[in-house]
Formats: sequence, C-alpha cells, structure tokens
Amino acid sequence: MISAQEALERLRQGNRRFAADIKSGDTVIGAARRGDLVAGQEPFAVILGCSDSRAPVEIVFDQGLGDLFVIRVAGNIVGPSQIGSVEFAATQFATRLVVVLGHSRCGAVTATVEQLQRPTGDQPTGLRSITDRIAPAIEPLLGAYQDRNTEDLMHKAIRANVHASVGQLRDGSETLKRLIDSEGLRIVGAEYSLETGLVDFFDGAG
Repeated sequence: MISAQEALERLRQGNRRFAADIKSGDTVIGAARRGDLVAGQEPFAVILGCSDSRAPVEIVFDQGLGDLFVIRVAGNIVGPSQIGSVEFAATQFATRLVVVLGHSRCGAVTATVEQLQRPTGDQPTGLRSITDRIAPAIEPLLGAYQDRNTEDLMHKAIRANVHASVGQLRDGSETLKRLIDSEGLRIVGAEYSLETGLVDFFDGAG
C-alpha cells in the first residue's frame, strides 16, 4: 500500500509527462503486465472522472494496466453506485487516494447550466437524472454570474460540481469517513484542462 501523498505525486508526475508529450518507460501495458494482473490488482489511486471521450484517465495521468481504479460517469456525479465503487476499492485494495476529476468544457455541466437558465422540460429522463444531481451545486452561482462572462460561469460551475462530488463522497459513507479519520484515506478534487493537458488539484490536495 502506498500513501495518499505518494499516490498524488505519482499522478502529478504522470500528468506532467502527458502534457509535455513525454511517455514514461515505466508505464506497462503489454501482455506480460496482463499476465501479472490475472491473480489480482493493487491500484494506487481511485479516479472518479467524467465519461467525456476527451478525458481518458489512464492516458491523462500516463499510467498503465492495473495502476488506477477508474469510475467514469457523465459529469463525474456521485450516486450510490459511485460511492459503492469507491468503498470497494478502498477496502479491498487498500487504495488511499480518491480523486474526483472534472474537466473544462464539460458537456454535462453545460447542459445543467442551460437547463437552469432556460428550463425546457424536454431533457431525456436519463440525462435529467444527471443534471438534477449537478444542479444544486450550480444554482447559487447563477445570480452572481448572470451579467458576466459565460466562460467565468462555466469555470466556477465545473469547480463547484467537483467540490460537491468530493463532499458527497466524504460525507455520504460511514466506511469512507472511518478510512479518512483513521487510515489515511484522502479524497481530493481536480480539474483537467482540455486546452493545456494539465490537471489542477485543488480540493483537499494540500
């Protein structure tokens, strides 16, 4: 088991390599590595990220097979299945770092902002189940940013959504609370920039 701080540094280093277009010689993805993982896995971090095709987690952090336990859902929202998946990794594999990874120009956040500003009632039921989870974090921003740059609003909305998901993981599970309090689990927030390729860790990252 590696500590949350060590895991965070590995992610930072991997992302810097990715953004600089430098591939690590230590990233293992071949047949031999597949064979090594048949009997089990020891991922060093859990990443709850968005399903967006432009934000593939293992690539963004320059990691290989078996390195990351990845949960992806539009808008990096937190529901019971996401909490359960994090609990599983944290208890079964002793993974001590959880990262909620949002990203710039997130379509799910954009759809939520648009629905809040101009309610139509015609969102598909499945999509509505996502935007309804994002909306409470974003609604307080609308008044303050209604006369300002849309990009400013979207930046704040993406961060607010990540912050909300981090809070839901920290507070929504007695198992995770116990691991945070007594076993070194850290849950942090981050945002991936589609424009630069860099990840900014900001909520609980120290």
